[in-house]
Amino acid sequence: MQTESNIKDFEYLADACKALSHPARLAILQMLAQRGVCICGEIVDVLPLSQATVSQHLKVLKDAGLITGEVDGPRSCYCINTTTLGALRDGLGRMFRSLEDCC
Repeated sequence: MQTESNIKDFEYLADACKALSHPARLAILQMLAQRGVCICGEIVDVLPLSQATVSQHLKVLKDAGLITGEVDGPRSCYCINTTTLGALRDGLGRMFRSLEDCC
């Protein structure tokens, strides 16, 4: 039985998964995890993407709450939002466990 709480959880999971649905965004998350924090320019230096494209991917990840970012003059510093990523991992785990119990 679906509850309003379940629907909100599913909406959150769907939005987060949508944000993760591009290989460049997964690469950005992996890079941030490896470095701890990262300046946007460093991401552009590593990925074969333009500054504008990287900025758009960072915006999608930030809007989904998967990363945080601070502007420091002309530079922006980004890092993984471990709280949100943990909630995503837990939510997906619960959902998949419930699917395994269906049959």
